[in-house]
Parts: sequence; structure tokens; C-alpha cells
Amino acid sequence: MPVPKRSTKGTAEPSVTCGCAMHAGARRATGVDEALKAGNLNRLRRIEGQVRGLQQMVDSDRYCADILVQIASVQEALRGVGRALLRNHLRHCVSHAVVQGPEQADATFDELVQLFDRHSR
Repeated sequence: MPVPKRSTKGTAEPSVTCGCAMHAGARRATGVDEALKAGNLNRLRRIEGQVRGLQQMVDSDRYCADILVQIASVQEALRGVGRALLRNHLRHCVSHAVVQGPEQADATFDELVQLFDRHSR
């Protein structure tokens, strides 16, 4: 099944497709490591709790530097989830696309360049 181009409304970047599979019209990962998924969900729940804690800190007028330290902690935790997801994407979706042929591989490589650009900001 061909993968439709992803919309990039409001950006100057071209639309690209990737190696992710299409299921019922939605892009889905071609493979997901269940242990990684469970770990990411646990991390995201902890991050959610950290963000609620940040809200309470702001609401109670806590010292700005303390809040900033906690914000940095949340940002690093999110980067960790992002790295794990990127690793899964490379291991499953990208490797699947590469073996599909040059057209799919090129589209996936374009997507990777965009991901690395966005992820490195």
C-alpha cells in the first residue's frame, strides 16, 4: 500500500513519506519493541507528574531557579523518550523502508534528515 505524503502545513519543508506502515489510514510503526513501549509509557507518566509538580511550584510562587531546574529535568526526560523512540524508528521503520527499494529508502532518508534537524534543536 503506498504511503501518502505527510502534511507540513505552515512550513517550508517538503512533504516526505516514511517506512512506517499504514493501518486504517493512520501511520503506524512497522515494529514496536514492547519493553521499550512499556518503558516509554512509564517515563511519560513520570514526566506528567513532574509537569503537575511544576504547575504547583508556579502556583505557590516557588523560587524561580528551583522551577528552572525542574523544567530542565523534564526537558531531559522528554529527550530520553525521544532518543528511545528514534532508536525504535531506526531499528524497525527505517530498516523496513530501506529493504523496500530505492524510492522508499530515499523518502525515509529525507524524513530522517528532518527528524534529526528537529530533534537536535
